[in-house]
Amino acid sequence: MRGVLGCGTSRYAVTSVFGFMRHQRNRYQLSRDAAHRKALLMNLSKEVIAHERIRTTEAKAKAVKPELEKLITLAKRGDLHARRQALSALGQDKFMVYKLFEEIAPRYTERAGGYSRILKLGPRRSDSTEMVLLELV
Repeated sequence: MRGVLGCGTSRYAVTSVFGFMRHQRNRYQLSRDAAHRKALLMNLSKEVIAHERIRTTEAKAKAVKPELEKLITLAKRGDLHARRQALSALGQDKFMVYKLFEEIAPRYTERAGGYSRILKLGPRRSDSTEMVLLELV
């Protein structure tokens, strides 16, 4: 059985042809396909922006935290391109983008990063999944 470009079956032969390898490219998959995961992260981000604090599972909080930090960094930039990128990431929700850019981002102008924190709450009663509080600092 031959691989891509006749280089055998090793994925390393293919990556060397294209000039990159997937080192440190692991993301949280959350047992979902790509579209479901994207929708989940978008909705969790919108909830954190709206309520500034949500209760969720530890895995979901760890997955959404980098996305949220990137959105706040975009909002700190404040230009039109950043606003359009945030609109794209938040599913064209203009109210959330307005709140992010006008209310949340000005709080963090002098802060270089670390806009959110995860506080552990203990296991969920039904299935013992670790629950956390994800909040903006």
